[in-house]
Amino acid sequence: MGGSGRAAVIWDCLRAGIDPNLYYRNDSGIDSSDKAIVESWLEAMSADFDANDISLTKNDLLGKRKDQGLGADALSKLQKLMKQCRSSAACADDSVTESIHTIENSIGSISHIKVSADGTTKLLIRLARGYEVESVIIPWLDKGFSTVCVSSQVGCAQACRFCATGKMGKMADLTAEEILCQIYFANKVCRIVSSIAAAGDSATTLPPCDNVVLMGMGEPADNAVAVVRAVSTMADRRMFSLAQSKITVSTVAPNPSAFTTLGSSPAALAWSVHAVDDSLRKELVPTTKFSMEELKDGLVEALKSRSKKLRRTMLEVALIDSVNDSEKDAKLLISLAQSIMADVEGSKVVVNLIPFNDIGHPTYRTPSMEKVLEFQKIITDGGVLCYVRTTRGDEENAACGQLATSRSK
Repeated sequence: MGGSGRAAVIWDCLRAGIDPNLYYRNDSGIDSSDKAIVESWLEAMSADFDANDISLTKNDLLGKRKDQGLGADALSKLQKLMKQCRSSAACADDSVTESIHTIENSIGSISHIKVSADGTTKLLIRLARGYEVESVIIPWLDKGFSTVCVSSQVGCAQACRFCATGKMGKMADLTAEEILCQIYFANKVCRIVSSIAAAGDSATTLPPCDNVVLMGMGEPADNAVAVVRAVSTMADRRMFSLAQSKITVSTVAPNPSAFTTLGSSPAALAWSVHAVDDSLRKELVPTTKFSMEELKDGLVEALKSRSKKLRRTMLEVALIDSVNDSEKDAKLLISLAQSIMADVEGSKVVVNLIPFNDIGHPTYRTPSMEKVLEFQKIITDGGVLCYVRTTRGDEENAACGQLATSRSK
């Protein structure tokens, strides 16, 4: 529907996690699924709190256009678009008899919520066509925002040895709408949890979503058309209005052109490297068909074509004890990062270390924090920025590499 005129009030709703199909057809703006989310959240938190005491008023979230009506023509067009989403998804249940096509019966709905002790919240989203996909809300209370980790596929064909999603194989590509609905539901959960906190449960909070990483289930390059379209919608100032620098698309790079394809999206690029040595990378990412030199050249060409604001890139490494955490591995990462920065004017390369999260692998183990910090020091001493990603949500299998679903169509 674009982003201006009547469509502007629709995007006001979506940014707040409110379904406009219901809001503009119901005087109270009530969405019955809101209460279900309240109950799921309270159960997940084992909170002794009455869900009926929580106010779910939405008007104050819609800004200056909160009193603007949508109009019959715009509502009709919105319903037509929702119906098209349902039809294009080849829904598992074609017997829907509701008079209104909503996000939940046309695209997807939250079927389960898990909350870790640190507040990391895993959403299991059941798509209207029957598949289930996971996304994760990671709160940063000290910074006042949350990051949403979004999936681009159900399963993944890349078969990385250290990743639970890779063990599933590829089951389906997500449509752009199915990718975007994860942002919508994350916004919805954050809004509702704020209502819980406002009702007096101050220990419960999820700051607003301000960061998106496509690092969930799936390989974005294997579903590039939908990913680029979804990211463009996220960054459009009339739509989800996220800053380009706060959206990151991560790829294992199935081929050198993957960087150029994904680089057409208004987002930062991250490369899931895991090992610079070709033989070791082939062991960790068995679908690898190109050398690291060939893939690096592809990244360099992609970065050269980007604006200087988007020439910052991350090299990601799932660090596995006694597999890819040696001094040699660290020095190879330094050489790779420096080579990229030397070839691309104005570029900045950061190494992001992700201590391996257990997925039941028979031999892979998480390195000690002492070894992780030693590895980091080698890289920083070599003149390359290097960070260690804080493990979040691992007790609920919501951490990096642990996302997987067992149910499909």
